[in-house]
Amino acid sequence: MEHFPDAHRAGYAVYSKTSLAVYDALVLGVSNRLIWRCPSRHMIDLYNRHLSADHLDIGVGTGYFLDRAKFPASGPNVTLLDPNEHCLEKAADRIERYSPRLVQADALVPWPASLGSFGSIALNYVLHCLPGTMPEKAVIFDHLLPHLAEDGTVFGATILQGDVPRSAAARQLMRIYNRKGVFSNEHDTLEALEAELSRRFAVVEIKLIGCVALFSGKSPKT
Repeated sequence: MEHFPDAHRAGYAVYSKTSLAVYDALVLGVSNRLIWRCPSRHMIDLYNRHLSADHLDIGVGTGYFLDRAKFPASGPNVTLLDPNEHCLEKAADRIERYSPRLVQADALVPWPASLGSFGSIALNYVLHCLPGTMPEKAVIFDHLLPHLAEDGTVFGATILQGDVPRSAAARQLMRIYNRKGVFSNEHDTLEALEAELSRRFAVVEIKLIGCVALFSGKSPKT
């Protein structure tokens, strides 16, 4: 794995070949449905609503959502960006039919200028893994704006704390994940997410399902 800032590593270094082998069943199956109370079908719907023929996926996981979502074109241009080589390999194998371009990079530092422009950029289950407060981690939006097409859409999902509804199991699991550094969402509230999106986009939509915020942003203000 390439060397990226140490402060950013905890949120993605946990994803090894072994953990990725059970990720879909445990996280996208059990945790999403029973703990976070946001079944994965809602995120597939989010992808289906916003995917373009030129798509950038950040924090690619196992490629589960790109594999199941419906692109508006039969041969989309798909770019996968992630600091974790295991995630990139797993996702690329899964959507091999699209011949994705792979970029191993840390999304919290300025992006490669050669990355290009995209009609859709996804940040699915990324924000709650990034270190810092919401204003600090929202720098990722500043990095992506130069790569978003004029009529493009940024979308994704993130697990929140604050006043959102959380079961006892959700509270306990978040405490464990935050202690281990897998999550860094102790100060991630719905209000903070909305403020950072609204600071950068004229059109913002956020839907809360369980303790998961499904969001999108269009029409950059910059």
